[in-house]
Amino acid sequence: MGRELSLMERLVRLPHAERARILEGIAPERRAGVARDWRWLARPSQLPPEGDWAVWLILAGRGFGKTRTGAEWVTAQAALHPGARFALVGPTAHDALAVMLEGESGLLVVAPDGMRPEWRATRREVRWPNGAMASLVSAVEPDSLRGPQFHFAWCDEIAAWPKPAEVWANLRMGLRLGERPRAVVTTTPRPLAFLRQLQAGDGVAVTRGSTFDNRANLPPAFLADVHAAYAGTALGRQELLGELLEDREGALWSRDGLDSCRVAEAPELRRVVVGVDPPAGPGGCGIVVAGLDAAGVAYVLADASLSAAPPETWARAVASARARFEADRVVVETNNGGDMVEATLRAVDLALPVKQVKASRGKSARAEPVSALYAAGRVRHVGMFAELEDEMCGLMLGGGYVGPGSSPDRADALVWALTDLMLGGRKAGPGVRVLGH
Repeated sequence: MGRELSLMERLVRLPHAERARILEGIAPERRAGVARDWRWLARPSQLPPEGDWAVWLILAGRGFGKTRTGAEWVTAQAALHPGARFALVGPTAHDALAVMLEGESGLLVVAPDGMRPEWRATRREVRWPNGAMASLVSAVEPDSLRGPQFHFAWCDEIAAWPKPAEVWANLRMGLRLGERPRAVVTTTPRPLAFLRQLQAGDGVAVTRGSTFDNRANLPPAFLADVHAAYAGTALGRQELLGELLEDREGALWSRDGLDSCRVAEAPELRRVVVGVDPPAGPGGCGIVVAGLDAAGVAYVLADASLSAAPPETWARAVASARARFEADRVVVETNNGGDMVEATLRAVDLALPVKQVKASRGKSARAEPVSALYAAGRVRHVGMFAELEDEMCGLMLGGGYVGPGSSPDRADALVWALTDLMLGGRKAGPGVRVLGH
């Protein structure tokens, strides 16, 4: 048995095609058993992380295989720990029964021969042959967790619990049996403060994944339908890609608002500019391209920003964006660097049409009038710009930034571009621009 475990540990780290080749070389009498082993079937992201974690938080899109992962983990722990006590907590009693226990990937389905549990409906308990026992708990009733004690817990769709913080606090108080109590939390993320706090906690191992990670086991028609319906939307990033997005109270932009201004392509444009927020040191450089049509509507065309780059690299990225979209000018902030910023740009393209601008107010204050343009329906996004939009949703009314990274370089570059186009920049000339595709 020890030899097989060693083999499995090596096999699970290989691509499926390589596993299939190795499987053919395994003795026929062992081949069937290996092929049914969850460690063989699972993707690496569905296997428990290494290390001494207390909570394994799986934030993943729908169809990722979260339920199967949770059920297989519980089954493995029950086999390893005879007599152990488990809590199985779902959003409601019906969810716990229909999904975690009786569902297509639930405990009753994944259980191997010899370890098939018995469901005792009157006691709402699951019992394994070796004495391990699980209680099904509804998150609607936080007080039901005040008395029991557990070795392990599986919490499903915690982002859908009506009172997640209260239920979780009661559960953690009851996880006090054995040498190392552990909990697995499987959920599609939602913008909840509780979920953000949970993933940042000590002893929490986080696994992220998307619907498309499990494409081998999902119907092609389903994948095509959800891609067509939700690709390029904030809802798609949350429900399919499993990203933990946030809509913060007091933010200048919201996810729904940005989704509502999204279009597939830009019309004829009269002006195009590249907004640049250069780094003060080795940090990121914001580079955003936007254009204006004859009706006075602006279109965000590209985000060519760099996370970190030396001066020559970001200057070449600016020149490349300008050439690709045949921009009329490059609008660059020169508070940090002054004329050296323009000199850096001209070193890669002497003819670059550079306009220097200086900031007299903070980033949020400069962004407020641009946010008003969005609210008035005068700005469109040609596609999705995830990193840029994350920064935009982190700029707060009245000042402050609570988005990713230490500074909203991309959002600031957007503000410079749209300010030049729509808030005091040079008026549109007589020409017409048609963007190539």
